[in-house]
Parts: sequence; C-alpha cells; structure tokens
Amino acid sequence: MSMASCDRSDPLRETAGARLAEAAVSAIRHIPPATLRTARRGQAPAAQARQTAMYLAHIVFGLTFTRVGSCFGRDRTTVRHACAVIEDRRDDPRHEFGLAALEIALLALMRVLLAPQAAETGR
Repeated sequence: MSMASCDRSDPLRETAGARLAEAAVSAIRHIPPATLRTARRGQAPAAQARQTAMYLAHIVFGLTFTRVGSCFGRDRTTVRHACAVIEDRRDDPRHEFGLAALEIALLALMRVLLAPQAAETGR
C-alpha cells in the first residue's frame, strides 16, 4: 500500500506525509509529536513510536529512507533499521492489525487532502 501516484519530486508533499504519519502515531501512543523528532533516542515508548512513524512514512507515502531520515532528523540507515524492526513486529497479529489500520487511514486521509488539488489540475 503506497501512494505510487504521489509526485516524489515535491518535498513539501513528502514532508506532509511524514508529518501525517508522525501525528497519527503520536495520537495513538499519546506521545507529543515533537518527541518523535528530538535528537535523542528517548525512552523505549518514544523510540518505538518514532520507528512506527518512520515505517509508515516509508511504506504508505513511498518516501525514500534518506527523505524519511531528513524529516525525522535521522540517518537513512536508522530508518532502514526502524523499518526492519517494525516489519518483524508484523508477525504479531495485534501489531499487524494496528499497522494495517493506520496504513489504510493515512492513505484515505492523504487522498482526501489531495482531492481538491487533483480537481483543480484535472487529474
């Protein structure tokens, strides 16, 4: 599930996707969004929430590891590690259900947000 039709040359749209993933995970985990972007790793709940948000930004919005890292103040190798960790957690049905629900919700939200723009450009 990704937004393959997303114009990847638009850094503003890419950043918006990362922020949507960050906001969704922050709301669910009850962690302030700014905590996910701090330079420090933080405690386990914050680190896990950040990993989840980075994973969603990569999977749902199709952002490269480098772009996700830039949005979260991390290196691309850190994003790659986060994606591997979250992918491994998908073996647990509870995590799979939650991640799948977040993916669907983020895709739906992005489509709604892009609908006015698509109508203006005739897409």
